Amino acid sequence: MLANRLRRWHRHLRKWARRTGASCYRLYERDIPEHPLIIDWYESRAHVFAMERKRDETPEARDAWLAEAVAEIGHGLDLAPEAIFLKGRRRRREGEQYERVSDRRAEFVVGEQGLRFRVNLSDYHDTGLFLDHRNTRAMVRDVASGRRMLNLFAYTGSFSVYAAAGDAASTTTVDISNQYLEWARGNLELNGLAGESHRLVRADVLAWLPEVRRRGERFDLIVCDPPTFSNSKRMQGWFDVDSQHPELINACLGLLDPGGVLFFSTNSLGFRLREEALAPCTAGEISHLTVPDDFRNKRIHRCWRLEV
Repeated sequence: MLANRLRRWHRHLRKWARRTGASCYRLYERDIPEHPLIIDWYESRAHVFAMERKRDETPEARDAWLAEAVAEIGHGLDLAPEAIFLKGRRRRREGEQYERVSDRRAEFVVGEQGLRFRVNLSDYHDTGLFLDHRNTRAMVRDVASGRRMLNLFAYTGSFSVYAAAGDAASTTTVDISNQYLEWARGNLELNGLAGESHRLVRADVLAWLPEVRRRGERFDLIVCDPPTFSNSKRMQGWFDVDSQHPELINACLGLLDPGGVLFFSTNSLGFRLREEALAPCTAGEISHLTVPDDFRNKRIHRCWRLEV
């Protein structure tokens, strides 16, 4: 069942991918109840999350299911076992951080809409490229020309790469992790876009934003995709997007010149944008445009475009 479904759907998606310039995309998301998996295609490789099935499942039964699933994935997608990267996935408890899961260093360069990115399919919970924001990245590139762009909670800097490729006057990439900033630097270099006009800043975003405003720095384009919740030891305090997003968004709006644009996104399932608590701006939800066609889960993220 799983192999047949993957074979048919992949045959369909390959045509769509060629038209849209997407070499990495979502193939499967819990379509068959017996196989609660999330499967993403990364240029002849499969990145697979195996969800928890039921409370009384024994370790032996789970191992047997996973072996069967990997065999069917290989059969359906014509992949050798070493091209299938399997990870367990469960709902995180509040404040829990994902840990490194391997030291295999299965790193590859993949293409997306004319740009190149390094991904790691083995060592971390995520791969370095959030596929659900492919459309949002293209939107940022389309409006970036001549603008001073700020990328907050930047992860591996893919939004900065797109903005630089769209002829942004400058980009500032901010993340609390040195590791992710080096990854972002590598992605800029991969595309021939590194240089003095593309700045990388290691900082706690929530503490950094007031400092930047005091210094009088201004931007024309901001991308802000914060974690749903974080109490990282590297941060000053903690952050919860549901309750604290008005302060974060207002801090961003305070850095924008008139005509400036803020893209704000969240993965919080129960999120409600508190427009009444925001500084004067126009805010429109664009999630129906930003979630790509390969994602059946249209609530994978929510995204707004806000303008001063």
